[in-house]
Amino acid sequence: MPTQNQDLITLEKKLIEKEERLEQEKEEIVKLKDKYIKKLEEISSFTTEEVKRELFLEVEKKESQTIARIIKEREEEAKRESDRKAQSILVDSLRHGALDYIAEYTVSTIKVEDEDVKGRIIGKEGRNIRAFEQATGVDVNLDEEGVIRLSSFDQIRREIARRALEKLVKDARIQPFRIEEVVAQTKKEVERIMLEEGERLAHEAGVYNIPVELLAILGRFRFRTSYGQNLVVHTLEETKIGVHIALEIGADSNIVRLGCLFHDIGKVVEGEGSHVKLGVELLKRFNIPDQVVNCVAEHHEDKPFSSIESIIVHIADAISGARPGARYEDYEDYVKRLSEMETIAKRYEGVEDAYAFEAGRELRVIISPEKLDDAQTVIVANKIREEVSKALAVPGEVKVTAIREFRAISPESQAA
Repeated sequence: MPTQNQDLITLEKKLIEKEERLEQEKEEIVKLKDKYIKKLEEISSFTTEEVKRELFLEVEKKESQTIARIIKEREEEAKRESDRKAQSILVDSLRHGALDYIAEYTVSTIKVEDEDVKGRIIGKEGRNIRAFEQATGVDVNLDEEGVIRLSSFDQIRREIARRALEKLVKDARIQPFRIEEVVAQTKKEVERIMLEEGERLAHEAGVYNIPVELLAILGRFRFRTSYGQNLVVHTLEETKIGVHIALEIGADSNIVRLGCLFHDIGKVVEGEGSHVKLGVELLKRFNIPDQVVNCVAEHHEDKPFSSIESIIVHIADAISGARPGARYEDYEDYVKRLSEMETIAKRYEGVEDAYAFEAGRELRVIISPEKLDDAQTVIVANKIREEVSKALAVPGEVKVTAIREFRAISPESQAA
């Protein structure tokens, strides 16, 4: 009996303890319920985007190192791929820039079958050849058998001289007056040729409907070099390279095409200032679009780039100018020095024209007989020689030949 009572007491204690535990667990569950209800209330106030952002931040905290590693790998892969793509675009662009245009530089030659022709060109006591050199501003070399060489740093003068001499060789009347007449006619002819050359250059570059005045200016590119590189060659080469780059990267190829075509137009325009400034002013006068004008204004980084097209024109210009064999800086210095010699001489009162010969060792000055007499001509020639020697680093002694010739033509002779 006592044993049974003890068992009942023990069982009752266990039940009481279990009840107490259950009560504690119930309280904990209530607390957790309250906690999660509160959490849900907070979450319920979030928008969908805020919930996404919270989840992303939680994941980012845990996986930040993994994400950083992946980003770095992708950046390195993109860089390698971009380098390969850039190399491919540039190499392909250079290949597209290849030309078959061949430019002359400082010498033109004319073949003569009869050596007697040279005698007629020289004339009595050399008067014909002197008249020809004076009218054209080129140096004539007759030493080589069967060939007449015309030498001048100015390619327009040389082209006029070549065409004029070919006409005179066919014409038996070679005399000073006839020489001057033919040279004057040929100058007008070359002006027409420059218009044709400008049209040819524009069409080669894929540009049409340009004002005639601009075409004539572009035609001067045939007779102009920059650091020894003919401007037609450079312009066509740059245009092909620039357009190809533009097409590859999705830029406006038409703006690039016009920017490349016109970028050096200031080099054949007379005026004060850099070729960039002169080119911009010229294009604005013809109402060329601002984006194209900006390409010209920015192709030497004189001002910050305003578009991807400006950057492409700059790059294409650099590629064409920097390729092996493209340019010869010494030649450009040579041309500049001879041009400056002539400019110095033309500044003097009474000087009608001036021509540099023999690589700058001789300067021939044409004097107006109405403005200077013989004594004044001698004084001016000495002043020019002294100024040229001081201002320019001309190798050796500079010879200044002043030519003063007075002519009187009667009305009857003029009419004849």
